[in-house]
Amino acid sequence: MFPTGAPGAALLILRISLAAAIVDSGFRCINSSFAPVFLLASAVQSLLLGLGLLTPIVSVAAAVFELASWVTAGDADGRFIALSSLNAAAITLLGPGAYSLDARLFGRRKIVLPSDGRPDRS
Repeated sequence: MFPTGAPGAALLILRISLAAAIVDSGFRCINSSFAPVFLLASAVQSLLLGLGLLTPIVSVAAAVFELASWVTAGDADGRFIALSSLNAAAITLLGPGAYSLDARLFGRRKIVLPSDGRPDRS
């Protein structure tokens, strides 16, 4: 489902807020030995979430990324990481919404039946 209107806008806002949280988590890991990996992962995930491309897959990866950044950063606020992970889980379950590339690529299709009402078997 790709809801439009206010629910679709809410999903867009949720995706953008999660993307911002991921960028913040990536910068919190700047002093770790895995800094280049975390910065690249946060940039790619944030871009894909902002565009709404492969949203369920990227949001699961985002939840894992958030938890990994919590372990790596050490001094990160656990409440922030937990809320970001819950937001990622919510996006995974709800989907990207109508205002996303996923909706354009995999959205609703118009099915045209022949005049006799039976699907064409050719």
